[in-house]
Amino acid sequence: MTTKKARVVVAMSGGVDSSVAAALLLREGYDVVGMMMRLWSDEALGGAQHNRCCTPDQMSDARRIADQLGIPFYVLDSKDIFRNTIVNYFIEGHRNGYTPNPCLECNRHIRFDWLLNNALALDADYLATGHYARVSGDVDSGWALRRGVDVNKDQSYVLSVLGQEQLRRALFPVGEYPKSEVRRLAEELDFDVASKKDSQDLCFLGNNDYRDFLSLHAPDVMSPGPIVTTDGLVLGEHQGLANYTIGQRKGLGISYSAPLYVLAMNPFKNALVVGLREQLGRDELIAEQVNWLRGEAPAAPFRADVKIRYKATPQSASVIIGQDGRAQVAFDEPQRDITPGQAAVFYDGDICLGGGVIAKFDSELSAVV
Repeated sequence: MTTKKARVVVAMSGGVDSSVAAALLLREGYDVVGMMMRLWSDEALGGAQHNRCCTPDQMSDARRIADQLGIPFYVLDSKDIFRNTIVNYFIEGHRNGYTPNPCLECNRHIRFDWLLNNALALDADYLATGHYARVSGDVDSGWALRRGVDVNKDQSYVLSVLGQEQLRRALFPVGEYPKSEVRRLAEELDFDVASKKDSQDLCFLGNNDYRDFLSLHAPDVMSPGPIVTTDGLVLGEHQGLANYTIGQRKGLGISYSAPLYVLAMNPFKNALVVGLREQLGRDELIAEQVNWLRGEAPAAPFRADVKIRYKATPQSASVIIGQDGRAQVAFDEPQRDITPGQAAVFYDGDICLGGGVIAKFDSELSAVV
């Protein structure tokens, strides 16, 4: 009696990582199916007709790799759900004074919900992607998300939104390799995408500039307003809150006796709050909408390494879970660029425990913010 192979759908992008992921799974004996999502793009800016994650060239690359591997390849129309879920999230985040990270929401709602469900509809057992991360564990002990072997490419931060059911179905083949080895494997496999550059920036922007995008789709967040200090002194006029980021010093267009930095944004007063360098560092944050990969929050306060941005270095902190489910994080050392809307992600060694969205500050800035 022949044992049925486990089927895995690979989210292919036409890039080197997902291409090598498909090849590695095929080598391991899986029944591999390639699938690429056609995502929404802002056609009103720059004449772009395609999302940068699924241009005709990338679609052609992915299809060619699938043919080379001898696996089926399908294209899934995902424009509407991507526009309604991810793009709207990006717009509303800026409208409410946050700096949102759409990649986390894309993994939460698009890859590991929409795409995963479509994979399961094809009788797949797993969904694989080209993320640099690892999954370990089993049904009895539970599943853990671990950092990728290549610490410089590790993408566990943007996968911190997953739960046990998603981890049970997830495969990340390239997470076991450094990027240089993935490119070497691609060359060995004679993939012409072996030296292809990694994708950068937000995939749905028509001309690469989020400011132009927001000017068209959310002009209210680009309206001029006052630049104020924490004690209410008006120093000048900003050109739209979305043009600025926490910690920014250059390009403020104001003069003062000392260098000033962006401390916060108040969308309700349309005010940009600035202050001195020593006012910038913060040793605490509150994380909302916290997701725990084990399915439940730790019962007691705990120590963790915490990342506040995708490329940030993890910092030691104490974490307390409130009765409302929010996480209060107290860092051992002040952190300069804590940005509401980005994620605070918690680690125990190389294990990702979970993460949540950094809430707005409510301390000494409350009178202004």
